[in-house]
Amino acid sequence: MLRIKSEKNKIHMHPGPRGLPLIGSLFQLGNHPHRSLANLSKLHGPVMFMKLGLVPTVIISSAEAAEALLKTHDTDSCSRPALVAWKELSYNFSDVVFSPYGPSWRELRKLLVVKLLCAKKVEGYRSIREEEVERMLLSIISHVSSKKDVNLSELVQRLSNSIICRVAFGRKLEAGGEIEGLFDSALMESSELAIRVFFADYIPLGRWLDKLTGKEAALRKTHREVEIFCQEILENFHEKRVPTDDEETIVDFMLRRLKEHADLTMENVKGVLLNIIFAATDTSAATLETAMAELMRNPKTMMKVQEEVRCVAGKKGKVEESDLPRLNYLKCVIKETLRLHPPAPLLVPRETMGKISINGCDILPKTRIMVNAWAIGRDPTAWERPDEFIPERFVDGRDDFKGQDFKFIPFGAGRRICPGMFFAVVTVELALANLLKAFNWNMPTGLEGGEIDITEGVGIAVRLKTALRLKPTASETFTEFVSQYRDTAP
Repeated sequence: MLRIKSEKNKIHMHPGPRGLPLIGSLFQLGNHPHRSLANLSKLHGPVMFMKLGLVPTVIISSAEAAEALLKTHDTDSCSRPALVAWKELSYNFSDVVFSPYGPSWRELRKLLVVKLLCAKKVEGYRSIREEEVERMLLSIISHVSSKKDVNLSELVQRLSNSIICRVAFGRKLEAGGEIEGLFDSALMESSELAIRVFFADYIPLGRWLDKLTGKEAALRKTHREVEIFCQEILENFHEKRVPTDDEETIVDFMLRRLKEHADLTMENVKGVLLNIIFAATDTSAATLETAMAELMRNPKTMMKVQEEVRCVAGKKGKVEESDLPRLNYLKCVIKETLRLHPPAPLLVPRETMGKISINGCDILPKTRIMVNAWAIGRDPTAWERPDEFIPERFVDGRDDFKGQDFKFIPFGAGRRICPGMFFAVVTVELALANLLKAFNWNMPTGLEGGEIDITEGVGIAVRLKTALRLKPTASETFTEFVSQYRDTAP
């Protein structure tokens, strides 16, 4: 009888690598954890248990396991671990991305989705997106006349930053301006610290090691810089604004809500502001640069998508958002880019709140969960020729990234799916379509398309390690547009 009871209470853990005492498998993560974990999962299975320090962790690397976690067990696995850096950068978990699951998170996310990132609001930001894309195209013209290479990685980052700044707090980023300096500094430092390993997150007394190595001091310094940026936006600028309904930005809305209701705090405002900046800028820029890099490596695909864009847009100098629904192959190119190069390859880690079972094994409460979207997107059991760039695989429209097809989840799924998904996608579609419509692109002198370096860098959003530099020549219709623009410009 006692033996039967013991068998019932036995915990069946998933297989995984053996770690070292105290540090567990932390040493096995490397500079690109999504790749290291994908290789380990080939040995131990699509649901892999490991210890990171003393923290029990499960890695999900298949569509079936992702569906079990993000759909069947979503309610019991949708919280967040309380990481040291996240606590500082989210104003003590007052945000949407990093805060644990609970009533305050649900209300804040509902507010963000229903009031700020709904389809009507996203459409209302159309003029901002179109104006900023046009500014980028016009800035490239100077490189055409001088026959210089363009640092496309830098341009798409500036585009993404400018759009988000105007949408979030109604202010343009001017090159070399004070706001741009504060923005760039806060974004760069925070992105680096958000993925840095802090010993306090994994081992007892780890905080003392973080102090000795200077990590804690660096985190506090970054938090001060972020606070300066937030104060500049919230105090020095918005106290002077009386926006109309059409002009109301995300920060305008949240500050008004703060005054009129008791459901928000100033920490919530700052936390959401930083979420929007960090989640939307690097990720959109990463997708744009990797899409262009893959197109340069695949000239037949480049020719095909340019033909579609130029056919749909016709003699207009630029692509407008009203043209986007007809650009079916362009959408396939972006989907294929997101499959091969998801900007957040491990998504944002989750933490279980209850005991769950996947593939016949148990996952206990307070277990950290990492969903390897990069590995799932390259799973040979789910995708034919998974390491090749083939946009045609999406032509039938069956596979989509809205969180229902678990072999393709670059934005996540379930309760924690990215709330800004549609805003990000329309931004990338518009920018990429215009880059392909306005210009023909060539490699810098002496290089071929196959020589493009797509080695990954390190950051909260995975960017190319080496900036993408290309040589543009203006298309005939865009040359005409520029001429007309200069004739009519004030």
